[in-house]
Amino acid sequence: MYKKAIVFLFLGLIIYSCATVPLSGRKQLSIVSNAEVLPLAYDQYDQVLNESKVLTNSTKGQQVVTVGRKIADAVEKYLNDNGHPEITDGFAWEFNLLESDQVNAWCMPGGKVAFYTGILPICQDETGIAVVMGHEVAHAIANHARERMSQGMVANGLLGGIQAAMGENPTLTQTIFLQAIGFGGQVGMLKFSRDQELEADQLGLIFMAMAGYDSREAPAFWQRMNAQSEGARPPEFLSTHPGPERRIDQLNDQMEDALKYYQGN
Repeated sequence: MYKKAIVFLFLGLIIYSCATVPLSGRKQLSIVSNAEVLPLAYDQYDQVLNESKVLTNSTKGQQVVTVGRKIADAVEKYLNDNGHPEITDGFAWEFNLLESDQVNAWCMPGGKVAFYTGILPICQDETGIAVVMGHEVAHAIANHARERMSQGMVANGLLGGIQAAMGENPTLTQTIFLQAIGFGGQVGMLKFSRDQELEADQLGLIFMAMAGYDSREAPAFWQRMNAQSEGARPPEFLSTHPGPERRIDQLNDQMEDALKYYQGN
């Protein structure tokens, strides 16, 4: 009876802790809050900047900032228009270009974005940057890192919030947090599930369109990214992403809806 009670208590907690991604309707596990996650993410972001060569004041760096601000404004408008302004409560948007050959970019919880110089040749121009920016920001808006941390805590029997987990097993909790936001063996590599990646694609199309960028350029970007990986180890940016054909097919299927938000037709 005792074991059954524990099982029912565990299942009840999981059900109670399920949230819905307001922008897609997908259910996600959420046993930690942004109020707990964001301060930790901001500290880690500052650490990355301190350990990197930051090129944000360069011409390319300012281009990244320009695109980022447009995407952030579009996100805020989209959330307000759809009755979910609370999603960005506590966000402190920041956009930086870091010198690295890595073909990658990422957005931490709270809107902390980093682009690596290695991805810029594939972006080619401001619209290409917007494809990546919209996608990465969508991960943060859909709370994908928070979802990953919740999953990691449940898998390890840590069923309270972060503070409770820190008291119970601080080392394990810290490890789960760093893995959830992409830290570990390689800094800044956010390895989301394929479902999360496809969700970020869908939202990213809308965000870039609202920011004034033609979403029809997104499939072309992913074709260039796929070509970059042929005959070699895929770039980190593609490490857990869906296959290129599936991704491009889905983008094209969603294009009509995204273009409703684009004013440049």
